[in-house]
Amino acid sequence: MAKLGVNVDHVATVRQARRTNEPDPVWAAALAQLGGADGITIHLREDRRHIQDRDLRLLRETVTVKLNLEMACSEEILQIACQVRPDQATLVPERREEITTEGGLDVLGQQERVAEVVRRLHDAGIVVSLFLDPELRQIEAARAVGADAVELHTGRYALAPPGPRREEELRVLEEAARHVRRLGLVVHAGHGLTYTNVQPIARIEGMEELNIGHSIVARAIMVGFLQAVREMKALIS
Repeated sequence: MAKLGVNVDHVATVRQARRTNEPDPVWAAALAQLGGADGITIHLREDRRHIQDRDLRLLRETVTVKLNLEMACSEEILQIACQVRPDQATLVPERREEITTEGGLDVLGQQERVAEVVRRLHDAGIVVSLFLDPELRQIEAARAVGADAVELHTGRYALAPPGPRREEELRVLEEAARHVRRLGLVVHAGHGLTYTNVQPIARIEGMEELNIGHSIVARAIMVGFLQAVREMKALIS
């Protein structure tokens, strides 16, 4: 059965909209663990648009399940990762103008640099996953640079309308997962997964971990809003 990594980035997104101290992603991570999360995922971006260095430090001290740090191959973030030592680092592409990560890491185009980052993370005792589009050559490059796992980018699947197009994207992901396993790597997946499309991905043979954030945060706003309003009403009454 696939494990669930809960990404709390967008709790920090709401906080940073007002540059205040709430909602706190550290608190959200604690609640996620109480809810059964097998891991907590955060992305410390170079532009610090949501998760801050303080969040990473506190989460490293308080998270009792796996802490997965998404990160670009930048020297600054690499040094922070090697110092803080999350349980896992997932290398992702990063562009300042994007709203969210738009595609998989191009390992083939920067194989030497990715290999160096993987080596330095391993030297710090950190497991390394690469966030990749479901392309066989990129998956083979992941093995060549020494990665432990591949997180398959499920964005095209998530954006496809229900029907033949989504089924085709699912088949592509299934074949990519088989290739990851053939090469002796661990299979993860994530991006755009929701309450309505996650089950076929979770059922892919050998799927070890799903990282999901935005959909969970969006659902939490709705299912938790009633109680939050009731508590405020009680205080002012």
